[in-house]
Amino acid sequence: MSNPTLNAVHVNTPLTNLSVAYMQEADLFVAHKVFPIVPVAKQSDLYYTYDKDDFRRSEAQVRAPGAESAGSGYRLDSSNNYFCDVNAIHKDIADQVRSNADAVLNMDMDATRYITQQLMLKRERDWASAFFGTGTGWTGSTNNGNLVGTGNTDFTQWSEATATPVANIQTQKDSILQKTGYMPNTLVLGAQAYSTLINSDDVVDRIKYTQRGVLGPDLLGAVLGVPRVFVCHAGENTANEGATASNSFIMSTDDALLCYAATAPSLMSASAGYTFVWSGYTGAQDGMRISRFRMDHLRSDRIEGELAYDQKLISLDLGAYFTNVTA
Repeated sequence: MSNPTLNAVHVNTPLTNLSVAYMQEADLFVAHKVFPIVPVAKQSDLYYTYDKDDFRRSEAQVRAPGAESAGSGYRLDSSNNYFCDVNAIHKDIADQVRSNADAVLNMDMDATRYITQQLMLKRERDWASAFFGTGTGWTGSTNNGNLVGTGNTDFTQWSEATATPVANIQTQKDSILQKTGYMPNTLVLGAQAYSTLINSDDVVDRIKYTQRGVLGPDLLGAVLGVPRVFVCHAGENTANEGATASNSFIMSTDDALLCYAATAPSLMSASAGYTFVWSGYTGAQDGMRISRFRMDHLRSDRIEGELAYDQKLISLDLGAYFTNVTA
């Protein structure tokens, strides 16, 4: 054997320019992008809702000479409220662990990124519970796909050769516009629904002779006449620590939500939903705050994250929910 050996001249140490962590990119999450963020100073409060029907009914009349004008008015509901629950989680860094850590590890930064990811996953899951599922408030406006020939179909599933997803979405756009005066501007797609749509003959045939690039959310939105298209690609492991991982997408994969979302919160404006964030919580940015403080009795430093929000479905009439869009 030649000397010195490989083991004699090199002792394995952690690389200073490489580590492996499975951090999901922020772009995969949709909870903070679909509906307007409403910063609020107080954890809870009331907001006014104007009656939609009163603003869509004209009671104006021809005025005779010397006569009074027709009188009218609108109803105002002041009973609606929000409450921003504070979601929190922490990661402790023990003095012994910090002192023994390799130089390549930035314990505070790693803990902060871990805590932030935890809060983003919680917010995404809560958004799914509020807006993206058959158990949400959209149930009254749900459209159910079915296989061809099974009967009682609201539309042919988009994975079928005879499907007409463009027409299906246009029908719901027209319905929402007719009821509210607002044209839907947002489409949220489960991962499987998105893959089915961009491969649908009904969609592909409309662009295959154009010079535009790869069919993605932007081009899909142009085909459907919907300016904003979001795809729910964020995933999570639902297994307990130490158990075999059970990975899945957070949102229902074969569903879709078509809705009108205001570009920004404002007075006397409508939106299918809002996300209230407690910006008045000391030190919070968009409802989130990260704190580092000493836990001396544990001989540890604590990195703690908090995220305070309330995701509220505001108007059923401004949304249409599609379920079972793929086989």
